[in-house]
Amino acid sequence: MKNIVLIGFMGVGKGSIAREVSLNSDYMTVDTDDIIESMQNRKIKKIFETDGEQYFRTLEKDISIWLQKSVKNTLISTGGGFYKVKNLKKIGTIVLLDSPFDSIIQRIKEHPNAENKLKKRPLLADLEKAKELYDLRRPEYLALADIVIDVTDKTALECSKELLKKVKKND
Repeated sequence: MKNIVLIGFMGVGKGSIAREVSLNSDYMTVDTDDIIESMQNRKIKKIFETDGEQYFRTLEKDISIWLQKSVKNTLISTGGGFYKVKNLKKIGTIVLLDSPFDSIIQRIKEHPNAENKLKKRPLLADLEKAKELYDLRRPEYLALADIVIDVTDKTALECSKELLKKVKKND
C-alpha cells in the first residue's frame, strides 16, 4: 500500500470521499487543509485574509515535503490548489475527483451546511472567477492524474468503492 493523493476542485467531495475510504479500507486519512489550520491555529479563510494566498501556498509546499518524507500508507485529501506542489507525484498515486463546475456548486448548495461550506472557501466568493479558476485548473488536474473518478451524481460510498478498485488495479 502506498499513499493515495486526492486532487480536484474545491467542493468536489475530497473530504467526504476520504472519510468513506477510511471506513472501508485500511487507509488512514489526513487532510492538508486541516493540517495547515492546526499548524497555524486559524482557519484557511483567515490565513488568506491576513497573509494572502502566496503565504498559504508556501504552507502547502512545506506540508508536501513532510508528506513525502514521513507519511506512508495514507489517503491524503488535498486543497484545490495543492496539486501545484512540485513533489506531488513523489507523495503517492494521484487520484482526480472530477465533476463539472455546475455540479460541484450544486452539490455544495444542497449540503445541509451549505452556508459554512461556501464561507470556508475564499476562492468561491465570486462564482464567475471560480469558474475561470476551474477552467484553468481542470486540464492541469487531468494531466497529473494517475486515476480519474467521475463523482457526478454519485455518493461518497460509491466513489470510495470505485477509487479503491481502481487503485488496486493500478498497483
